[in-house]
Amino acid sequence: VQLQAFGGGLVQAGGSLRLSCAASGRTFSIYVMGWFRQAPGKEREFVATISWSGGTSYYSDSVQGRFTISRDNAKNTAYLQMNSLKPEDTAVYYCAARQGGTSSSRDEYNHWGQGTQVTVSS
Repeated sequence: VQLQAFGGGLVQAGGSLRLSCAASGRTFSIYVMGWFRQAPGKEREFVATISWSGGTSYYSDSVQGRFTISRDNAKNTAYLQMNSLKPEDTAVYYCAARQGGTSSSRDEYNHWGQGTQVTVSS
């Protein structure tokens, strides 16, 4: 499966953005989807994941209650709605896919999109 993330941009603190991850290739609905992010000088970290059906999702503590992951299997697209953004959310955001169960480990994802920059100004 090939992934393309988009929707990033510059937003003020407290604002919102919605990222999208469009998938092509193999059947999208069989994949668990995840979002990760990487800030300058830091390792890529887990943000959120969602099961193939959309029935299960979980988040990192840092975004819990502010971000929402979702998917539309009919459109082969996953989303990350980001609300109440903070300057510390500034990073390149990546979507990723894997077969199997949901996971917060980046090493368990074997398909990655190219990343989209999110910058939150204070």
